[in-house]
Amino acid sequence: MTGRMQGKVAAITGAASGIGLACARALLAEGATVVLVDRDRQRLEQLAAELGAQARPLVMDLLKPAEVATLLPQILERAGGLDIFHANAGAYVGGEVVAGDPDAWDRMLNLNVNAAFRSVHAVLPHLVAQKSGDILFTSSIAGVVPVVWEPIYTASKFAVQAFVHSTRRQLARHGVRVGAVLPGPVVTALLDDWPKAKMEEALASGSLMQPQEVADAVVFMLTRPRNVTIRDLVILPNNVDL
Repeated sequence: MTGRMQGKVAAITGAASGIGLACARALLAEGATVVLVDRDRQRLEQLAAELGAQARPLVMDLLKPAEVATLLPQILERAGGLDIFHANAGAYVGGEVVAGDPDAWDRMLNLNVNAAFRSVHAVLPHLVAQKSGDILFTSSIAGVVPVVWEPIYTASKFAVQAFVHSTRRQLARHGVRVGAVLPGPVVTALLDDWPKAKMEEALASGSLMQPQEVADAVVFMLTRPRNVTIRDLVILPNNVDL
């Protein structure tokens, strides 16, 4: 532990696995108190026991607006404050549009876009009032490079990028930084629907990253001096052709 985040409180959505969990571990190691927000109650209870007293579980379904409306008071109840909000929860749908399932698209868009924006809206009054804080999104390289095999997912991340860029400029005068980490392919559950052959090829060629590598980038972003904003941090495996 370096203690760079000592005394800080972070809340991370989608914290029960993948990038969210890796970021939670990294921030805990830096001394932060971390509220782990996820809908998987059993997994959160296991993680709270494993990660220690500074990890505070918060069971919430981000697709239920009434629950998201209680996000800030529940974070404050568990941790007594909030300095960093990481909108990480997301879903992935790839494939040909002509063969796609619009209902699956709707769920992914609701989580990646609507729920993410709504959750940020829920916590912003606190950060603005204290005139300090960080809003961080887990975006994707697909937010800046249209990816031919994932047009709906790409559209969701382009929306995230537009929100990050515009909201950052609104909130700068309040001392609140807004940025996004934009990973290439990462070994997480979001890639479960990749074709088997594509996954095997990516693993064999070294074209996938581990979640911890993204978490390291997130810690870098959050530990910059307050006069510096990392607006977009793109992190890619060397062999990704994008």
